[in-house]
Amino acid sequence: MSASAAPIALTIAGSDSSGGAGIQADLKTFSALGVYGASVITALTAQNTLGVTAIHDVPDAFIAAQMDAVFTDLDVKAVKIGMLSRPDAIRAVESGLARHKAHTVVLDPVMVAASGAKLLTDDAVATLKAHLLPRATLLTPNLPEAAALLACDPATTEAEMTRQGEALMKLGPEAVLMKGGHGEGAESVDILISSSGLTRLPAPRHATRNTHGTGCTLSSAIATGLARGLALEEAVAQAKAYINGAIAVADTLHIGHGHGPVHHFHALWPLLASPR
Repeated sequence: MSASAAPIALTIAGSDSSGGAGIQADLKTFSALGVYGASVITALTAQNTLGVTAIHDVPDAFIAAQMDAVFTDLDVKAVKIGMLSRPDAIRAVESGLARHKAHTVVLDPVMVAASGAKLLTDDAVATLKAHLLPRATLLTPNLPEAAALLACDPATTEAEMTRQGEALMKLGPEAVLMKGGHGEGAESVDILISSSGLTRLPAPRHATRNTHGTGCTLSSAIATGLARGLALEEAVAQAKAYINGAIAVADTLHIGHGHGPVHHFHALWPLLASPR
C-alpha cells in the first residue's frame, strides 16, 4: 500500500494527560481502526481517572495555525471535533473548516467530563449552536448534552430521544446520533436520526465504571468509517460495535483509581499476546 492510500482523519479536541479521552483517545481509535490520525489541540487538561484539575486553553491563532498546517499538506477525509471550551475557539475552528472547505465533520458537543467536571462555558453553548452545528455532518450528543443544547430536561424514553434528535436537526446538522449511555435498562440504545429516517442501535449495557472516553471514542470511530468512505449508517453501526467491544473488556486494563478508560486496542492486544 502506498503512503497516499492511507485514509486520513483529523481530530480537533482537547488533550487528556491520562490518555483516556480527548486527542489521545481519538488517535488511539483512528489507529485501531486502520486510519492515519492528525490532530489539532484546542486545550490542555491536567486530568486523570479521578477528575480534571486544570485546563489551559490554546490561543485561537495557534488553533488556526494547526488547522492550516494540517489541511495544506494532508488529504483529510473526515474531521472529528471534540472539546471547544470558549466562543473564540469555536469561531476559530469554524473559520478553519470554511477556509479549507472541510465537508465531512463529526461534532461531539463535549460539555462535561465523565468525572463531572464542566468543560464548556455557558456562553460557548450559543456559539457552538450558531457556528458549528450547521457545519456538522453528524452531531453526537449524549442525553445531558442534547438537553443542554435544547434547554430542556434529558430524554428518558426512546420517543423523547427521537423528538430531541429531530429538534437538534433543525439547528443545522445533517444527522444526529442520540446516545443512550446515560439511560437505564439492560440495553444501551442509540438512535440515529437523518433524512433517511431512524435507525435504532442497541447494545448490551455493561456493568463497569471504566467508561472514561466513551463519547470521544465513539465519535472518532464514526469519523474513521467516514474517512474510509463508508455510508453514514454503516459508519455509525461499525463504530457502535467497536465501542461496545471496548467497554466490554475495559475492566481488564486496571488503569487508575477512578473512572478508567475503555480498551481501544481490545481487538489487537490479544493478537500480540498470542504464541507465534
